Amino acid sequence: MFDLLGISAPAFFGQLLIGVINGSFYALLSLGLAVIFGMLHIINFVHGAQYMLGAFTALLLLNYLGIGYWWSLLLAPLIVGAFGIVLERVFLRHLYKLDHVYGLLLTFGIALVIEGTFREFFGSSGQPYGIPPELAGVQNLGFMFLPNYRAWVIVASLVVCFGTWFMIERTRLGSYLRAATENPALVQAFGINVPLMVSLTYGFGVALAAFGGVLAAPIYQVSPLMGINIIIVVFAVVVIGGMGSILGAVVTGFVLGVVEGLTKVFYPEASSTVIFVVMVLVLLTRPTGLFGRA
Repeated sequence: MFDLLGISAPAFFGQLLIGVINGSFYALLSLGLAVIFGMLHIINFVHGAQYMLGAFTALLLLNYLGIGYWWSLLLAPLIVGAFGIVLERVFLRHLYKLDHVYGLLLTFGIALVIEGTFREFFGSSGQPYGIPPELAGVQNLGFMFLPNYRAWVIVASLVVCFGTWFMIERTRLGSYLRAATENPALVQAFGINVPLMVSLTYGFGVALAAFGGVLAAPIYQVSPLMGINIIIVVFAVVVIGGMGSILGAVVTGFVLGVVEGLTKVFYPEASSTVIFVVMVLVLLTRPTGLFGRA
């Protein structure tokens, strides 16, 4: 079959693997955006910078404190998530009753400040972050070689994404979160601290971005520009899946990563635009996105 298409099997499956890996990051980042928008109605344009902060936190923990990958996978999301809570308490809480464009402009400005600061101190070139020894090496699947670390990234992303979906959609805590967005006064009357819940929700969405940054550090070089390079595509993924849809963010992220990877095989010239073409087609036929609600 591959001979008829004019491509080799290793090239096809290699690009398919790259597509699934990219989809893992698209799903994680769009999930964080969907949580924040769905619960807080804030278009969090600083999400790419928070993804970058996760990678840099892991790098700094390693270089200055000797803390390795596995502890960084836990500590970096907590540190960046705490920074997100401070950001929400100081800036974002004043915008909840205003038009979405105010949140977009504010978070865009904060992203520029964060990325500019890191570019000033670390430069624009990337810095390497080593793969943990436990995940070094590859597996020979017969039709392709699968690096162990890439397999770990895919599994970790799937577990976190669907675990988050289950928590929000199928647990009592998730029902409290959804109720707090619909009728905060009523939820507050039942003794629930809604402002604290909102802050923790934003911090959790930020922590998801930081978690993705730590996962990305050994694959892509840690650079102040790494958030800029992915955030526009992630916003397109969120729009296609439906703004605020948790399941839509996860499913669309993985699917579009695969579509992008396969496009590089069959029509490489369109690989950088195929996601945006899909976005246009979806918006023309279903303005609320594939999983969104009016």
